[in-house]
Amino acid sequence: MDDAVDHVILAEVCRDGRVTLAQLSERVGLSTSAVQSRLKRLETRGAITGYQAVLDAEQVGKPLSAFIEITPIDPAQPDTAPELLERLAEIEACHSIAGDASYMLFVRVASPRALEALVNDIRAIANVRTQTTIVLQTYYERRPMVTGPSD
Repeated sequence: MDDAVDHVILAEVCRDGRVTLAQLSERVGLSTSAVQSRLKRLETRGAITGYQAVLDAEQVGKPLSAFIEITPIDPAQPDTAPELLERLAEIEACHSIAGDASYMLFVRVASPRALEALVNDIRAIANVRTQTTIVLQTYYERRPMVTGPSD
């Protein structure tokens, strides 16, 4: 980050991806064109990699979420699990992790049966062992990485 103004811009965009240039301008005390220039620079530099809507999982029919640890059955085989599993839309995230497992997947599905089918697909596609932990309740997620001075 270049300076405090960029920090505030990033914090505001993290809080609300639909914040207007006029609102940003007011919050940082610069002209709209100056804010737009800074925002474009942050995007070009890769500090901001995109914008997306945050959906309610229950409203879109995927109320059940889980973490699935995966470990290769045969460690001698090439490690291609992330590439092999990328096409499964239920997998929201795939993280390489330290510990007994190789990867941690975060998934959202419609039902326990759908979760069972997904786990079976993961095992078959990637030739892995799995350990699944179902999420009972989420207190917070998608917290801003950058916060403003008043946070």
